[in-house]
Amino acid sequence: MTSGNKPLLFAVGGAHLDRRGQSTVPFVPGASNPGIMREEPGGGVFNALRLAMQRGIAAELLSIRGGDRIGETISAAIESAGIIDSSVVFMDRATPSYTAILDEHGDVVAAIADMALYEVALPRQLRRRKVRDAVAAADAIFCDANLPADALERLAGLAEHRPIYALAISPAKAVRLRTILGNLNCLFMNRREALALTGLGQSAELKEICAALRAAGLQVAVISNGAGPTLAYHNDLAYTLEPPGVDGIADVTGAGDALAGGTIAGLMQGVAFHEAVRQGMTASMLTLKTHSASPIFTPEEFDAALSLIPDATLLR
Repeated sequence: MTSGNKPLLFAVGGAHLDRRGQSTVPFVPGASNPGIMREEPGGGVFNALRLAMQRGIAAELLSIRGGDRIGETISAAIESAGIIDSSVVFMDRATPSYTAILDEHGDVVAAIADMALYEVALPRQLRRRKVRDAVAAADAIFCDANLPADALERLAGLAEHRPIYALAISPAKAVRLRTILGNLNCLFMNRREALALTGLGQSAELKEICAALRAAGLQVAVISNGAGPTLAYHNDLAYTLEPPGVDGIADVTGAGDALAGGTIAGLMQGVAFHEAVRQGMTASMLTLKTHSASPIFTPEEFDAALSLIPDATLLR
């Protein structure tokens, strides 16, 4: 199925408020640091969807929000992005939020995710006929680990033959995906989340991580590692991609979401796996340069940035 001439991606997961406080001086733990507070609509799935739509994908979103001012802000952002909104509003609850503290370089030093509403309410929504119909109409499914394990299993069952893409979100939540690893067409995570999934230690090498994830049933994955090489493997082939140096990183928030959104858009349009990952890395690089977790860029800006991403190298 398609929306117009565009492939349709049905997503289930986070769409909430992101609050970020960034120190403007070298960060000192346990002390008051001068800085700047920013907030914007965010969430792993929502950020990735907005990026994928810029790359030619149509999208529908099932999330949960409260009947508060923040919920109205999220609703307006979803509408503005052109995403079909199948979310549910609980008038007596507060909309979930994510609050992060960043150092002067834009790296996260602490964060709190207030997202219990997703765990309570999202599983029930997957039993609705409207959701089953939306899944049936989609070309692919996308979810994040804000869903509890039983809801992830139910969504995997509803997907049937459709590709399923997933975002690990955090080391604490990534383990919820263990029971559906064999159902996933690609899981996007960072190194910390991969180690949490596999139980490997911090010194694990790329080949060890790849082997452990394959043994757990995951046949396709993209594993970012900050400024280090990204590991991407597809069935029997594994690649590394060196991210180019980014001058003036503004904020790391949303970079992993952009990697997922850009890669998924490429895959849904028939781009070869390793080239789709290059497109995802391009989106990630553009995101790192802004204070927004979901920046808007022109096709020309994207193509110029893509030319800076090196080709994938086979991991031997």
